[in-house]
Amino acid sequence: MRMFKDKTAIVTGAASGIGKALSEELAKRDAIVILTDVNAELLEKTTASIRADGYNAESVVIDVTKFADLKKLVDDTITKYRRLDYLFNNAGIAVFAEARDYTYEEEWRKVIDIDIYGPVNGAAAAFPKMVEQGFGHIVNTASLAGLIPASLLCSYSVAKHGVVGLSLTLRMEGKDLGVKVSVVCPGLIQTPIYQSRVIKLDQEQLLDKAPPGMPPEKCARIILRGVKRNKPIIVVSVFAKILWGLYRISPGMMLRLGEIFTRRFRKEYRIA
Repeated sequence: MRMFKDKTAIVTGAASGIGKALSEELAKRDAIVILTDVNAELLEKTTASIRADGYNAESVVIDVTKFADLKKLVDDTITKYRRLDYLFNNAGIAVFAEARDYTYEEEWRKVIDIDIYGPVNGAAAAFPKMVEQGFGHIVNTASLAGLIPASLLCSYSVAKHGVVGLSLTLRMEGKDLGVKVSVVCPGLIQTPIYQSRVIKLDQEQLLDKAPPGMPPEKCARIILRGVKRNKPIIVVSVFAKILWGLYRISPGMMLRLGEIFTRRFRKEYRIA
């Protein structure tokens, strides 16, 4: 994919998971990759690994919930490289639990702040600059849970539905201004995103109980193919596409399946 050669790309949540895989794949395509994350130690380890392979990468520790951090990063990147070609708003977390067990600060506010305000802050910082330069592509990571309701992932689904709306609206506004916007909606990917303090399973057990997920490296390659084609919605995995299709055909059926899943969860894994 020569289209990424010598292009500048910011990737948030780049220390692990999909963000790490995206950074590695972009670097392999000779992009200049600016990796960002709140985890300084893991971020530096990931960046050093990419550099060790001979690719162009740098790291900046930022908190995506802080607009000032993202604005400074975007401004500094444009000052240094005279352009910003791609912004991958990828940072995110998820809480796996029933909404009745949520605390406001942890399960509601923290998820919403990272998963929706992260992309909002990134878009607010980058979109006007891309309009000024007349080109650029913003790629927001949502989820299948942003296209269909997701039982036991309420705050995550709320945020990811917002990311889908943000992306498609910006895409319409950016069309005649030279700015492209895509939203990525993965199904289950092999990443340590899920957290929970109110069920009988820890994170490793959660992943073991879940259906087999796609490796993040394969997910990243699919995403970049979608970006190359300027697809508005990049749904990752055949299973995710099937579920999205079924929901559009019969929302009621998918809601009933979600209710059945919730009952089974309560019976087997809920802490009384």
